[in-house]
Amino acid sequence: MMQDEIRISLMATRQVMEDMLADSTLQQQLVKAVDCCVSALNSGGKLMFVGNGGSAAEAQHFSAEMVGRFLQERKPLPSIALTTDTSAVTAIGNDYGYEHVFSRQVQALGRKGDVLIAMSTSGRSKNIVMAMQAARSAGISTIGLTGIHPRDMGELADVSLKVPSSHTPQIQEGHLVLGHLLCGMVEKQLLS
Repeated sequence: MMQDEIRISLMATRQVMEDMLADSTLQQQLVKAVDCCVSALNSGGKLMFVGNGGSAAEAQHFSAEMVGRFLQERKPLPSIALTTDTSAVTAIGNDYGYEHVFSRQVQALGRKGDVLIAMSTSGRSKNIVMAMQAARSAGISTIGLTGIHPRDMGELADVSLKVPSSHTPQIQEGHLVLGHLLCGMVEKQLLS
């Protein structure tokens, strides 16, 4: 019985990967996301990553790949995960409400020419939507990673990376693959 559950889960993951491979629109959007990040970094801008829960972990992961390195030795790239400053997150959450924990950081740290990379499996996390609105107001480009239905994030994303699934674990797995592709291609473009 447990082996059947494992097989079903692995087949669901494989199906999402096959759907992503067949999705030329998603691949075109990923190219736009890479171009957006490379342009910002070449102009002295930075990347800011946000997400909740598992998406927060992925935000930290991708930001670390930019500051450290992904596959090639290179200079560190300016990137920050807005999920990591627990004092800021808890103070903002306590004083203003949890929906403001990222938007206030975007207002404080973001500058025109930066890029906000926002992840939400539902596409409607209020704190992520508000961060994207704050970015838009500041002239900061936005890249949204969602599931198949981007919902509230869809209209706020300059570039929309929609994993073709409505199941949270598979969306997060798709985000991991897209994040690795983004990191690798940005790194390659900057080194070429």
